[in-house]
Amino acid sequence: MPAIEVGRICVKLVGREAGRKCIIVDIMDKNFVLITGPKDVTGVKRRRANANHVEPLKDKIKIKRGAPDEEVIEALKASGKLEEMKQMVKLALA
Repeated sequence: MPAIEVGRICVKLVGREAGRKCIIVDIMDKNFVLITGPKDVTGVKRRRANANHVEPLKDKIKIKRGAPDEEVIEALKASGKLEEMKQMVKLALA
């Protein structure tokens, strides 16, 4: 199972959005991915993020590469994960 792939649900580990869930929309290179919350669902804006700053979860939704936020929300509704995405994750401090 490839961990970093388009449609994979992740948790932000660092920054002001730490603990919030996001979705990988595009893979830029081996170090960076494009993520989105979408903002109105989880509070995570569409942005470039270091691949080391996101923790992939086992869940995945079916979206195409570079999908707009509207398509991401529709895919979340179709898979029944919209409410699950709104919940924050408690991060353990090292």
